[in-house]
Amino acid sequence: MFTGVESLSGKRVLLIVGGGIAAYKALELVRLLRKAGAQVQPILTRGGEQFVTALSLSALSGAEVRRDLFSLTDEAAMGHIELSRSADLVIVAPATADLMAKAANGLADDLASTALLATDKAVLMAPAMNVRMWDHPATRRNLAVLQADGVHFLGPDDGEMACGEFGPGRMAEPQAICDAVLAMLEAGSSAQAAQGALKGRRALVTAGPTAEPIDPVRILTNRSSGKQGYAIAAALARLGAEVTLVSGPVTLAAPAGVRRVMVETAQQMLQACQEALPADVAVCVAAVADWRPETAQRSKIKKGAGGQAASLSLVENPDILAALAKPGPARPALVIGFAAETEQVEAHAKAKLKRKGCDWLVANDVGAEGVLGGDRNQVMLVTAGGVEHWEAAAKTAIGERLASRIAEALA
Repeated sequence: MFTGVESLSGKRVLLIVGGGIAAYKALELVRLLRKAGAQVQPILTRGGEQFVTALSLSALSGAEVRRDLFSLTDEAAMGHIELSRSADLVIVAPATADLMAKAANGLADDLASTALLATDKAVLMAPAMNVRMWDHPATRRNLAVLQADGVHFLGPDDGEMACGEFGPGRMAEPQAICDAVLAMLEAGSSAQAAQGALKGRRALVTAGPTAEPIDPVRILTNRSSGKQGYAIAAALARLGAEVTLVSGPVTLAAPAGVRRVMVETAQQMLQACQEALPADVAVCVAAVADWRPETAQRSKIKKGAGGQAASLSLVENPDILAALAKPGPARPALVIGFAAETEQVEAHAKAKLKRKGCDWLVANDVGAEGVLGGDRNQVMLVTAGGVEHWEAAAKTAIGERLASRIAEALA
């Protein structure tokens, strides 16, 4: 977890502040990064200037704020190249629809977009925009292109926005961005040693909810966003694993370098998992529905006379984790389950580890505010050797840490 105590000492961060109301969060982000020891060089876009001042960013960062691509003094030394290459990491916060579109299509008409095109360092974008802009097909295409190019994303979060609408579009909180920065820079600092740590290994990851049809209109499902599973799949791919991600219905784009199989029901997910074998490791993150309607009606169920409640007969769904953990030649060498609990988390996790027959179990309290659908998580890792309590962190950081542990276990 990002502690704020010299965690980023000596690291250089290039922060691009886009034009959106969420730009005010960039000031707190600069403060947290500086508190952790990082050097922060801000680039303020013309849109960003409408929401925060260069003076505020300069005072907090201790650096001159760069704004102009055609500055006679800065560009005498090819400043946009120097900016993009001297940093250890580039952050775009807020990442507006405009900045994402420019980066996805290779446009370079201002200092921010030129620096993004010229950089050879890792890029982390924290999107912020109206929910309809985020859901627009053009933005989704740009997101997919950028992820395929290796750009990392955090958020957006769900919630009420300045425009009064509700949904995904809020910029991730500065603390979550700092957690992600720490995870990325730690991964980068050990990249040479870890590069290819899982090369030649096959990984199976499940993520998201399942949706069990009641009739053509209604389903049984849950609130899983898929973010933790997708973060784990992405982290495993970055370590060189050949990753198959079996995903329930979510709105997330497929991580770069990951083969994704989309399913809806638990039965479909089990079949897709079996078809993805053999694998060296299986990480079952998906929140699979425990039950499904015994019969899915072909037409919409109508209300009974006088508002009489309809009855629903349920049958148990297949246990995907137990099926993958079952001893046999097809069993992965390492099978990891997840447990989403609301009480007695450790006790329930230990019992589930034994009951399912898996090797590790990652448990969390989904009743905690901001876990379901959010960008942060706090988990415990339960193994035969004991219980490790991990500090709260961004889901991307949890993914990186778990991927590293998997690489160590399979070495």
